[in-house]
Amino acid sequence: MDDIIRVFDTTLRDGEQSPGVSLNTEEKLEIARQLEKLGVDVIEAGFPIASKGDFEAVRAIAREVRRPAICGLCRAVKADIDRAWEALKEAAHPRIHVFIATSDIHLKYKLKMTREEVLKASVESVAYAKSLGAEVQFSAEDASRTDLEYLYQVFAAVIEAGADVINVPDTVGYSVPDEFGALIRGIKGNVPGIDKVQLSVHCHNDLGMATANSLAAVQNGIQQVEGTINGIGERAGNAALEEIIMALNTRRDYFKRAVNIDTTQIYRTSMLVAHLTGMDIQPNKAIVGANAFAHEAGIHQHGVLSERSTYEIMTPESIGLKQNKMVLGKLSGRHAFEERLKELGYNLSQDEINAAFERFKDLADKKKVVLDKDIEALVTEKAIKIPEIYALDQFQISSGNKVTATATVRLKHGDQFIEEAACGDGPVDAVFNAIERCIGREVPLDDYGIRAVTEGKDALGEVTVRVRNDGQVFVGKGVSTDIIEASARAYIDAINKMLYETAK
Repeated sequence: MDDIIRVFDTTLRDGEQSPGVSLNTEEKLEIARQLEKLGVDVIEAGFPIASKGDFEAVRAIAREVRRPAICGLCRAVKADIDRAWEALKEAAHPRIHVFIATSDIHLKYKLKMTREEVLKASVESVAYAKSLGAEVQFSAEDASRTDLEYLYQVFAAVIEAGADVINVPDTVGYSVPDEFGALIRGIKGNVPGIDKVQLSVHCHNDLGMATANSLAAVQNGIQQVEGTINGIGERAGNAALEEIIMALNTRRDYFKRAVNIDTTQIYRTSMLVAHLTGMDIQPNKAIVGANAFAHEAGIHQHGVLSERSTYEIMTPESIGLKQNKMVLGKLSGRHAFEERLKELGYNLSQDEINAAFERFKDLADKKKVVLDKDIEALVTEKAIKIPEIYALDQFQISSGNKVTATATVRLKHGDQFIEEAACGDGPVDAVFNAIERCIGREVPLDDYGIRAVTEGKDALGEVTVRVRNDGQVFVGKGVSTDIIEASARAYIDAINKMLYETAK
């Protein structure tokens, strides 16, 4: 058995299918660069035929990110495969991922095809993809609900046609660990040629067992595991890669398998994905949640202070979560700030450091102590260089429980300043209405969320908004100790992304 499990990340494809998530090319590139630092073996960069934006993102990642294999998803259709290859052909290690459903329920109600037709399409698609010169992965969608003898037949046929990787998806999260492990054993024992290819699994979390099912497959000899950062994805999401990675790392005595992952990049990767997708992490989320290494009960605190292993089976440092070693404040210098950035896992250019330091000094004037999470929020707020079509210059609010909220907002647009006033149902609504007047159009707001980055009355607030334009959703983020300012910045950020994409 191969001791190393290959890690296939589908955050940029299946993860982006999460409701309300829409990443542009620059955001996908930023995540792909970080996934390369994390050490994943394969990045599924998107579904090239789905849209022009998806195609461009896959092609941009294929051109720039060189160490991992870059993968594009396609249906068992020649046009899909051609489009995927066009996006992937400049990759150092291109992989075409062909999928088709094999369960009778999908054949009858979705594909309206016979088993014979699906088998034929599978073989022809894999053979064609292989002829283009790429590595080929084949997925039998809804494999866990497929008749076993038919599944064995399809897998044997596509292996003969040239497939390099066979993927077994639990597409609707239907399986339980013992059952899924038995499915893998059955495939390994009944599919001719299975020992000549990589066997992979892709588990969904509808019953909360995606990670457990993936690990059951690991125990039964797979060579590749698929998942997403933070477990995001369709419906209840996918297997969370950070959970699988740390389970294998922490319990290597049990699984006796390993991954080629730099675990100290896990926290940084998780925070970046959460920020760019606008999907905040629940506090009790395993590995990366805010409470994952928090100890409140007195008996737990006493145990950890005496010996960390009493209540910590892994250390915060093992996932890149650094503990404060020095206090940063308004008197802190650039050198201390740069050192803290390095400790937190950021590798920024000098211009990026200068800009971040300016934002840090502004924040330090408002807060006595600047914490690591404050710094992370400041850096990730400006992680992607989307052109600032509009920028907040200043605002003023008049509000109270007995008066109508009124806002005056001045935006910078190129070399011009635009100032407008508006009323609203509360100060945030008034600010948003004034911003809409400045830009001369209504922008439908889908969602608004706010959270405190740290504790205390002077906590940095982070606002997330989602706006919609022609069916496409754009996520904006803003941070400030002033919630109204954070809200305005988030709204403008989302509007800038919307205008940038529609202008392409």
